[in-house]
Amino acid sequence: MHRPLDGLLVVAIEQAVAGPLCTARMVDAGARVIKVERPTGDFARGYDRAGRGDSSYFAWTNHGKESIVLDLKTDEDAELLHRLIGHADVFVQNLAPGAVARLGFDTTELRAHNPRLITCDISGYGESEAMADKKAYDLLVQAESGLIGISGGANELGRIGISIVDIGTGITAYTAVLEALATRALSGGGSTLKVSLFDVAAEWMTVPFAQHVHGDGGPSRVGLRHPSIAPYGAYETADGRLTLLAVQNEREWERLCVDVLSRPDIASDPRYGSNNDRVTNREVLELELSNEISMLDATTFQDRLSTSAIAHGMVNSLNDLVNHPALRMRQVVSSDGHRLDLPAHPIRHDHITSKHETGPVPKIGEHTADIRQEFQRSPLPQ
Repeated sequence: MHRPLDGLLVVAIEQAVAGPLCTARMVDAGARVIKVERPTGDFARGYDRAGRGDSSYFAWTNHGKESIVLDLKTDEDAELLHRLIGHADVFVQNLAPGAVARLGFDTTELRAHNPRLITCDISGYGESEAMADKKAYDLLVQAESGLIGISGGANELGRIGISIVDIGTGITAYTAVLEALATRALSGGGSTLKVSLFDVAAEWMTVPFAQHVHGDGGPSRVGLRHPSIAPYGAYETADGRLTLLAVQNEREWERLCVDVLSRPDIASDPRYGSNNDRVTNREVLELELSNEISMLDATTFQDRLSTSAIAHGMVNSLNDLVNHPALRMRQVVSSDGHRLDLPAHPIRHDHITSKHETGPVPKIGEHTADIRQEFQRSPLPQ
């Protein structure tokens, strides 16, 4: 069975996470991705050693790609890259702003030579001249966008525990490429796409932004609580475990008090008559709930929540994730040939099975000679 992007050629000058994750999704969908690296390789190769010969980041986002090492300051290698892009369906790059243009690969000019080409430029702060020279890594953009400002506990700022902006930008860029491919199927023409880490993070901040600009003020940091819904947060049981529960309506609020906690008096307390009331009186509410929940063990508490159809979940450790019954796994082969068990691709197609395995993580420049031989005599785009 065919995969959605079978037959497509993608050329990528990429590094770190956002660009490589975008093109990794294309690999999983069947595209051929040629990764252009400098002789020292994508610096994400050295982030850690958890990938059995590769970094965990690199193994996740570069499996199944072909690696070619090029020195784009030489005429020979620059010409070869022009040949590659001339045959490509998609060109993705996430170098510093203006870097590919200075090397002779301005995306507007590339599309002039290959009108069906889809180009995707991934940057830190978009086209703003004021921010053009500012370096943009995940944690920096978490901070600049205000994401950190609303994360963490009341007395401590907190980084989101993964490279969430890089990841979100990579997936956003992939979505943009799919939209451009759909457009090309109708019009025959390519597209010029631009995605920035800051734009992605800022769009995610829409609700707190709207609350701050148009409402009564943005949310404060509340740790493992929801800033505008109560009760919605984590509670410690007698055995020291944390269970997160979420009450979404007044029926669930009543069931929590009456059926789970055996405290109908809390349900009828006028201070907690609506969600707005509960948020206003959150401090005393949380104290009452915490006192009751702390007398139950986690199993009893969660069984009662399940029986009462109240949404809840454990605040899990990484070890809990490893053993979670909902976790699906895939195998990725490292550049040294070792098999890595990693969380599975989140999209499941009914016609794509495990037989459609992607190739291993490439060594630096592993496919340079073969790609040179394949494309060095192909015509240059006019």
